Amino acid sequence: MMYTTKTDTLLHDSTMNKATAYFQLLKFRLSLTVAFSSAIGFILGNPNARWFDIGLVMLGGLLVTGAANIINQIIEKDLDKLMKRTAKRPLPTGNVTVTEAAVFCLLLAAAGTLLLGLYFNPLAAALSLLSLVLYGFIYTPLKQISPICVFVGAIPGAMPPLIGWVAATGAIEIEAVILFGIQFFWQFPHFWAIAWVLDDDYKKAGFKMLPMAGGKNLKTAIQIMTYTLVLIPMSLLPLQFGMTGITSAMIAVVCGVLFLAQTFYLMRTCSKKAAMSIMFGSFLYLPIVQIAFVLDKI
Repeated sequence: MMYTTKTDTLLHDSTMNKATAYFQLLKFRLSLTVAFSSAIGFILGNPNARWFDIGLVMLGGLLVTGAANIINQIIEKDLDKLMKRTAKRPLPTGNVTVTEAAVFCLLLAAAGTLLLGLYFNPLAAALSLLSLVLYGFIYTPLKQISPICVFVGAIPGAMPPLIGWVAATGAIEIEAVILFGIQFFWQFPHFWAIAWVLDDDYKKAGFKMLPMAGGKNLKTAIQIMTYTLVLIPMSLLPLQFGMTGITSAMIAVVCGVLFLAQTFYLMRTCSKKAAMSIMFGSFLYLPIVQIAFVLDKI
């Protein structure tokens, strides 16, 4: 009896550990952020959307993004072992095998694309699949080859609100392109600030993420400032095209100016502290501006 109880306990612990490892493969917080952006696009495309439909478009985005994250981890399994930040992920530690991860990835990708394609429309499913391919099979290997990987990665990174709009309307319209553009330009200060903070770790894996050969220098800081500056006029386009009102435009400009001010601090100091400030600022900027667009639209 005691032996059976002990065996059951070990089996339960093993099952829980495996379930936790699968959940970690999803990079849930990152995937949820992407799903949130797709919901923003969906609501802006259909302000009268039901909560049920919003939940389903988020679920579809979450599933496909989770699959893309798993492809990234499979390809970088051996590189992740070299970096402190990623060494304890499920694949480097062996908690999940490559085969198990690949099967899980296929199930998520199939479920997500089928959900978007059958419940919403085929174009939304096709765009989500394109995003997965760009992120998993093009951006990921490029990280060791050239800093252009950030430009490539910014494309799938900016597609969620566009996919959300297409799920709501069935078409790629100028409004969807504007939402894509805002999130596209946001990617650069976001990515480069992270790359600046994690530069030492990235170098262990041979990742070429910063835009200039010199790495953490004034030229890179100027690049970050330039893309952040572009966000200000970009964020006014929803007002210009009648998507939202003046209130959200004012909020977007204020957030853009504050975000831009952080880049001046980086240009002045070229410090890790300044880069971290931009990194956290980027995490705040996008959801605040997107939520403002939605509330002003409604």
